[in-house]
Amino acid sequence: MAVLHPTSQIDPSSITSGLNPEQKLAVETTEGPLLIIAGAGSGKTSVMTRRIAFLLGVRKVEPWNILAITFTNKSAKEMNERVRKLVGDRAQDMWMSTFHAMCVKILRREAEQLGYENNFSILDAQDQSAAIKQCMLDLNYDMKKFDPAILQWKISSAKNELLSPKQMKQTASSTLLDSIAANVYQAYQEKLASINAFDFDDLIFHTVHLFSTRQDVLERYQEKFLYLHVDEYQDTNRAQYQLVRLLADKHRNLCVVGDSDQAIYRWRGADISNILNFERDYPEATIIKLEQNYRSTSTILEAANAVIAHNQQRKEKRLWSANGQGEKISVYAALDQTDEAVYVIAKVQEHVGAGGQYRDCTVLYRANAQSRAIEEAFLQAAIPYKILGGLTFYDRREIRDVMAYLKTIANPQDEISLLRIVNVPKRNIGEGTIRRMLDFAHDHELSLLEAMGRVEEAEVGAKATAAIKKFYSLIVDLHDMQEGLSVTEFVEEVLRKTGYREMYETSHKEEDQNRLENLAELLTVTRAFDRRRRGTLADFLAETSLLSDLDKESGKTENAVHMMTMHASKGLEFPVVFLVGAEETIFPHARSMDTLEGIEEERNLCYVAITRAREKLHISYCTERSIFGQLQMNDPSRFLEEIPADFIERSGHDGHVTPHFTIGLTVRHPQYGTGVITDLNGAEEDLSIAITFHSRHGTKWVKPSLTKLRVLDS
Repeated sequence: MAVLHPTSQIDPSSITSGLNPEQKLAVETTEGPLLIIAGAGSGKTSVMTRRIAFLLGVRKVEPWNILAITFTNKSAKEMNERVRKLVGDRAQDMWMSTFHAMCVKILRREAEQLGYENNFSILDAQDQSAAIKQCMLDLNYDMKKFDPAILQWKISSAKNELLSPKQMKQTASSTLLDSIAANVYQAYQEKLASINAFDFDDLIFHTVHLFSTRQDVLERYQEKFLYLHVDEYQDTNRAQYQLVRLLADKHRNLCVVGDSDQAIYRWRGADISNILNFERDYPEATIIKLEQNYRSTSTILEAANAVIAHNQQRKEKRLWSANGQGEKISVYAALDQTDEAVYVIAKVQEHVGAGGQYRDCTVLYRANAQSRAIEEAFLQAAIPYKILGGLTFYDRREIRDVMAYLKTIANPQDEISLLRIVNVPKRNIGEGTIRRMLDFAHDHELSLLEAMGRVEEAEVGAKATAAIKKFYSLIVDLHDMQEGLSVTEFVEEVLRKTGYREMYETSHKEEDQNRLENLAELLTVTRAFDRRRRGTLADFLAETSLLSDLDKESGKTENAVHMMTMHASKGLEFPVVFLVGAEETIFPHARSMDTLEGIEEERNLCYVAITRAREKLHISYCTERSIFGQLQMNDPSRFLEEIPADFIERSGHDGHVTPHFTIGLTVRHPQYGTGVITDLNGAEEDLSIAITFHSRHGTKWVKPSLTKLRVLDS
């Protein structure tokens, strides 16, 4: 245990006041391994922040001996602010960040141990894609035949499993694609090393490698981080799990918080066994369950409990609430996606008419393609809406361009960033010239920028030589200028000297005027950074590179209905939730229906979606849906059947009611289209009907008990 600080002790009750017994126990259990199973809406953030405050203020642990890991910068910042409110500025010296941000700090200090310089660049997904495509070209692989995006995913998966290129080759299956992925992985890592860059997965991969091969370095950080906290432990992958194991191995003061019922990221490498096997890894662990939900009504929670109880791979718990029973869950059977959208609009308008706000309402769907019909209906009904997960500020072209300039200046070896901006604005440096400069650089073992400094030797022609010399001088001058300037002052100089801002100022296009506004907004971001920490350009680039999609979302709370995938909704809550598309093959998704693991993760996703609702939950499904370019007639989702009938009120066009078929009735067949009933034979389960179709299919006999038919008129 850490030595107590001699200063006066904070009253423990000031930290634990208002907590329920289980929350209080979690806060005060500070020694040894601790697993906090935190159900949705159970106040886990409050428990984590108060536990850290308890260590600082009551146990008098030094702030630099505490590490807290979250999955977004936004949640790390929120937690840090909450701790500071409880114990003051002592919280400032803690390490509270995402896995990636923590590893950047470590690698900045230890880069030389890995053969890197500490001014390394961090490649985002688009930069990675560009580098992988370059490697494929170098290896003469056909990008039309082998999708670079698939290779990028395979390489990322290998790193998350802590596989080196050599190990990936050894474990690769006999398929040609896996063999090519291993070869590209090798070339890709060599390219990253040559340009002094890491990608996101490298940050953790290389930190684990460093700790695994340098015991002295590992022990230094084990002695630094005496108390570890990890949020959303069910979402950790193998690399993150191994990193935590290494750091916690000596003192074993590891607190992890998570919920196996909210494990929904297997597709991106998360391993639910990390939380399920915590007691195997730490036999002396204390287990505390947080089951009181402070968000939702009892009806919503009972529905969530009933659904998730069907899963086998989980830590048992049962959410409960003191918020009252609340309204029943409305289940609507829609004819099609248009009817479903009309239902959503009617209920949104009903909520607003009763004094609510548009922002209270959120539409959740399994696949982005489902949003189109509802978007169109919102536009026609003049209902404001906002899609979470669209193009973010940092993904816009002009912002990516400026960031590429800054990365090139901070790390002159960053070939990927340099290639993006070498001819932006236009400098008469064409693709042919760049290709020859790249060949010259690689032949002479130079970085591309170093090669530009020796352009006279590259024989690219007088005009191109002059253009490259001018560009090279610009970058060198800016590189030398960064010392002594704030990030904002430096970005202003970059925009002016490169002519980048002028390029849009002289344009009359409206979109270019919008780009100028975004450049002005970037300076708002840099000013906030300068006020907050007065860091270096490298610090600013690291901070922005590590922003997750949720961090990047605008903080505006305009009065609009939110629309998002169920995955994007995790961690959020709303008064009114519409869960649309509750149909087999849509939700659960067709890709996940073949395995028990797949179905259980879809059920976890259903649990997450249900527990986003505070007051009212609407669930809808269609008897017929046009999606992905085809007409589908699916059964209602199995998850609907798992909710007890007592908690549901049904409405709409119930697909379970058997229509009364008569001659002359117009019906739609899922395969043959519309037609008219011309004959009947038999009754009930043995009923067969003859349908004359309006297409080339002619007349066919169909058994309604085996085929879904939709009646179009009566």
